[in-house]
Amino acid sequence: MEVKAILVAGGHGSRLYPFTHYTQKTLLPLFNRPVIDYALGTIRRAGIKDITIISNQFIGQIAKHIGSGLPGERIHYVLEEKPEGVAKALSIARPHNEDCRLMIYFSDNITTLELREYVDDFRNADSNPGCILLARKENQPQAFGVAKLDDKGTIIDIVEKPDNPPSNLAIGGIYIFDERFWEFLDICVSNNEEVMSITDINRMYVKEGSVKLLNIGEETWVDCGTPESLLQAGNMAKEGKLNPNPFIE
Repeated sequence: MEVKAILVAGGHGSRLYPFTHYTQKTLLPLFNRPVIDYALGTIRRAGIKDITIISNQFIGQIAKHIGSGLPGERIHYVLEEKPEGVAKALSIARPHNEDCRLMIYFSDNITTLELREYVDDFRNADSNPGCILLARKENQPQAFGVAKLDDKGTIIDIVEKPDNPPSNLAIGGIYIFDERFWEFLDICVSNNEEVMSITDINRMYVKEGSVKLLNIGEETWVDCGTPESLLQAGNMAKEGKLNPNPFIE
């Protein structure tokens, strides 16, 4: 079954004002390339050739930068007219992404982890391979969904932005889902439409025991959503630790 990608590049980017008054945060520089090139590099090196990009009023700037993509790719651009939550943002990409397996990538998350083998496993699995979640040890995980583990280290729940985190494992903004993703999203929306997050969908996979948790280490995933983390990621890019290229070298 084909694996497609949805690259979510919407929202106000309020933590990066005043720059995001004039451009989308994924077009801000990490050293000598925009943030979005690193996200696309990860997706492309995973072997995914059908990519939907969700963005806001700056989607024209993104489209001007990326164009129609590389040879053999299908790039779809969809406009999020105003931020109304994860469910509505993803739903506008749904027409291009049904009856497939999905990588959902929130674009200000940059990783050095190569995902090709995991995407290949999903592509070749007979049915319902579940989902893959990326996690990283965080000293202050309260801003993230946080993994709750049993005595054997198996994930048994995810707590969204907890005051008292059950662990220091923050769940990152890069996910791989099987073909039931939209079914689970519809259930979550019907149960809790106003405050639904991607964590609600992840918890459904956790509940049935079909989650693979990848703990990728401290330096291999960075959220570029603040000036401090953007500077950190820019320094990593300058040092050659981050790869924006579409092909594995």
